[in-house]
Amino acid sequence: MARPIKGRRVCSLPRNARFGPLGQRGRASAEIVMTVDEYETIRLIDNEGYTQEECAQQMNVARTTVTGIYAQARRKVARALVEGLRLVISGGEYRLCGDQGGVCGRGCRHRGGQAWRRDDPSQPAGD
Repeated sequence: MARPIKGRRVCSLPRNARFGPLGQRGRASAEIVMTVDEYETIRLIDNEGYTQEECAQQMNVARTTVTGIYAQARRKVARALVEGLRLVISGGEYRLCGDQGGVCGRGCRHRGGQAWRRDDPSQPAGD
């Protein structure tokens, strides 16, 4: 029996959850779905300058888990850029740091409000 996936700590949902090529109105385009926890590794490592070890501590997971999530996230970003596909950030196994009260550490972007945990079509993936 497989181990259950541990909820990965995420500070906030992305402000923008949809990205794509310009000038393709009305054209059906494939999309790539990046999970919220994949987004968080990109945010922490590439934008905030965390090491993978620091990212793992912030997200409350093992460093090897962060390595896998980060590699998958970068492949998705690269594919979206190279192939001109839409990138949508949605879903995943995570919990917002606000669920524990307060902030979770350096680089925390907790904005308060209602927290939700898993992919829920009735909830937006961003503001």
